[in-house]
Amino acid sequence: MPTASSRSNAAIPEPIHRQKLADQVFDRLWTMISTGELAPGSTLPSERALMERFGVGRPAVREALQMLANKGLITISHGERSRVNELTAGVAMEQVDEIAKLLLSSEPSNIEHLKQLRKILEAGTVRIAAEKCTEADIRDLHALVEGQRALLGDEQPFIQADIAFHVGLAKVTGNPLLPAVTQAMLSWLFEYYKPLLHWAGREETTLKEHASIVGFLASHDADGAVRMMEAHLNRSDPLYTVKAGGD
Repeated sequence: MPTASSRSNAAIPEPIHRQKLADQVFDRLWTMISTGELAPGSTLPSERALMERFGVGRPAVREALQMLANKGLITISHGERSRVNELTAGVAMEQVDEIAKLLLSSEPSNIEHLKQLRKILEAGTVRIAAEKCTEADIRDLHALVEGQRALLGDEQPFIQADIAFHVGLAKVTGNPLLPAVTQAMLSWLFEYYKPLLHWAGREETTLKEHASIVGFLASHDADGAVRMMEAHLNRSDPLYTVKAGGD
């Protein structure tokens, strides 16, 4: 015999949430992409074909396609059918880019947290890189250092070359997630880069430290590479501060 408790629970209504048509189309297309029915590089069916397949109007299809594009899953080109993008770590990091920047600007202490994260990540990166690097890797890293040297005195390109060097280190590990995370992390951090104008020669110091890191990697000296990376990041720490007004 049903108890009072069971009768009470049975009487509680379970709300049914009505889902927008565009959301339903989005869910169907998401499933098609995640299962491989729509593979990277392939084109999606035409809008008309999708309308017929899902029994919805053009507005629902277009809204769903735009939602997929906003998440980096497809590329919409005017006059052409949408194409499925290759899913990479870089695509994933792009999805959190604006939120991450907002998080940093809204809470100044997060800059210090990000700098701490960088030290942990890059120390681990050079340790793995020292074990795995090849002669070709060392040539590539030397080329990145020399490319950055050619940009001395040109601040923004020099900064971009600095990021490229650290991403290059991450690539040596063979872990495809590390370059994407490093690229995103440094892009966020450099939003708060403030040159110390009274410190002459800081760019030359950066280049010497980069070259020294490469030297340790070339000799597969993981401990030396970690020590040099830690010194490099500790020295550059004051260059990243919250800007006045938080902008």
